[in-house]
Amino acid sequence: MNNNIRIFVTGGTFDKEYNELDGELFFKDSHVSQMLQLGRSKIEVQVRTLMMTDSQELTDEDRMTIARNCAKAKEDRIIITHGTDTMVETAKVLAAEVKDKTVVLTGAMVPYTFGSSDGLFNLGSAIAFVQTLSPGVYIAMNGRYFNWDKVRKNKKIGISEELE
Repeated sequence: MNNNIRIFVTGGTFDKEYNELDGELFFKDSHVSQMLQLGRSKIEVQVRTLMMTDSQELTDEDRMTIARNCAKAKEDRIIITHGTDTMVETAKVLAAEVKDKTVVLTGAMVPYTFGSSDGLFNLGSAIAFVQTLSPGVYIAMNGRYFNWDKVRKNKKIGISEELE
């Protein structure tokens, strides 16, 4: 197994910026490299931005683009930064299309640029989980990992929770 880790950036709240003039959230650049530096990560990773899209706007074609990039990546351990609203839908496609790799999707409820974001913690957790979990597709949020088909976003309290 290849010990290197690939991080694919797809957008989501993780990488949103705030426009102070009109109060809108928007995308500029990914913060993943800055987050890895701030977290003093010593793990070798390759970061590639696939898209900067709100997950509610992802299409089936976008999901297949993510899956194709995971399947052809030389790395066996892959992290995907993704919006939390449709993370499970993308994970379902990945589970069908990507075999023999450990894929961990993660995101944030609060943009990294807000300072109070959960993104840095979730990224660190995803890095730990992708190194220790067996091949499969998982979602890492709030310090926990979930099998992709056993999790949902609880929008009332803003956490990911396990399905029974």
